[in-house]
Parts: sequence; structure tokens; C-alpha cells
Amino acid sequence: MKKNPFRYFKTSGEVIQLAVIMYVRFPLSLRNVEDLMHERGIDICHESVRLWVDRFGALFAGQIRKKRAHYLRQRMQWRWYLDEVFVKINGETHYLWRAVDHEGEVLEAFATKRRNKAAALTFLKKAMKRYGNRRTIVTDKLKSYGAAMREIGNKQRQETGRHLNNRAENSHLPFRRRERAMQRFRRMHNLQKFASMHASLYNHFNGDRHLNSRPIFKAYRSEALSEWSQLAQPAG
Repeated sequence: MKKNPFRYFKTSGEVIQLAVIMYVRFPLSLRNVEDLMHERGIDICHESVRLWVDRFGALFAGQIRKKRAHYLRQRMQWRWYLDEVFVKINGETHYLWRAVDHEGEVLEAFATKRRNKAAALTFLKKAMKRYGNRRTIVTDKLKSYGAAMREIGNKQRQETGRHLNNRAENSHLPFRRRERAMQRFRRMHNLQKFASMHASLYNHFNGDRHLNSRPIFKAYRSEALSEWSQLAQPAG
């Protein structure tokens, strides 16, 4: 039987989940979430939101990611797109490596201080271990990718080109909006934790509004909300 993760909290699990998804999914500050919750008749402190995101955000994202990874490992994937985001932490440049599938969903996010072969190799091994096979991997012309793929015997699957990696480039936009709202990160650990959390929750609620008709989009959104409400709930 799964334990109730909210058992030591006076606030209900529904309120906690609402605060977490508001903060992670949308470019809101902690105080913005506090104000929006107050308009709904829920009196909480912004520091409570910070605590809930830190404690439960990774838990919810992990459950979503585990389900997605299990689904993808059952089939050969068509194509991955790999790219890096430059992130400033206390004036120092760090790199957030990201793997995106052919549908635009972020599969993996991995923060490093360097952009070399060792970092690329660790990133590739982590993504492949979790999500399984892929037919083609599209990258930019960074030599670290080629060196890492030669070491794991995957060089023949790499593709590079001027515009081939646009899907990965476009996938950075939601994260960049969220980064600006948070006024950047202070530590690499926080960057890694939030990037992984944000990717999973954004994927979960991304209904491809621009590709689907209104009825289909509403059905997808309702299904996503239903699955979200069941996360971390104790087995009855």
C-alpha cells in the first residue's frame, strides 16, 4: 500500500498539488501563487509554496517521468534532438544538456559545468538508459557529441545540419520564460532539480494546442488533469 505523502501536513493534498503546478507550469513567482490562491479563498504563505515545490515537485515529476520512460522503452523511437542551453549561475556559465524527441517532448535535462566529451557521454548514457533505443540522433556541430558517440559505438546514427536541430532550439523557450520569472538560479543543484521537474510537468500538460482541434485538445487537457490529481495519492 502506498503511503500518503501529505500525512504530516495540515493543508490538503489537493491544495498542495494546485500550488505546485501553478508555480512550475506557469511563469509565476512564489508571491504570485500566494495571491492567486488567496483569490480562491486559500490563505497560504509564499514560503509554504517554496517548501511544497521543493518537497513534492520532484516526487510528482518522477512519477510522470517513470510512466513515460516505461512507455518509450517498449518501442523503437524515431529521432532524438540534442542541444545545450547556456545558463548563468552567479556570473559563471553552466550548460543544461537537453534531449527532445520527435514530438517535441523533453526527455532528459542534465546540468554540467563543462561542455566536453565527458559531459556529453554522461548525458547520452543517462538518456539512453532511461528511454531506450532511437534510430537517429540530431545534434549541432559540437565536437563533444561526435567524440561521445564514437565511444559508445553510435556515431553512424548522428545527424548534423544547419536547421535540423530547430525542434530542440524551440523546446528551450518555455524553460527560458520560467528562468526569467525566477530571476535565474543560484546553484547548479537547483538548476538540475528544477529543469527536470519543469520538463516532466510541461510535457504532461502539453496538449499540442496548435495541432489538435478544440474538442481533442479539451479531451487531452481533461485527461492530463485527471492523471495529475491521482499522483501521489495513497492506494485505497
